[in-house]
Amino acid sequence: MMSDFKAFIMKGNVMDLAVGVIIGAAFGKIVDSLVGDIVMPIIAKVTGGGVDFSNLFTALDGKAYATLSDAKKATAVLAYGNFVTILINFLILAFVIFLMVKQVQKLMPPPAPAAPPGPSNEEVLLTQIRDLLKR
Repeated sequence: MMSDFKAFIMKGNVMDLAVGVIIGAAFGKIVDSLVGDIVMPIIAKVTGGGVDFSNLFTALDGKAYATLSDAKKATAVLAYGNFVTILINFLILAFVIFLMVKQVQKLMPPPAPAAPPGPSNEEVLLTQIRDLLKR
């Protein structure tokens, strides 16, 4: 059983997937920092004097609360500001991955042209008949 497990783990696909997950997690942290520390402050400044997206919410009981954490303690809350931040994270991450894939495709050699298909069985038979008739 251990030898089967070792063979499974040592397959290239499993190791590639593990490396991809680790790099993806680290890259996700970079994108989170980019969005939270650079993009969102710029968007907040442009949209009206320093709006903090992470603190945008609607309390479902209709009362006003100073912070999101206060509202969550008191009632159910629609925290749409957090959703906006995560959506922007996703869009930036998807765009960066798109750019990376495009660059990798440019670096890869074009696929070799496919070999022309051989003659069909019908063509082979017709060729044989023609050759027999010539004799």
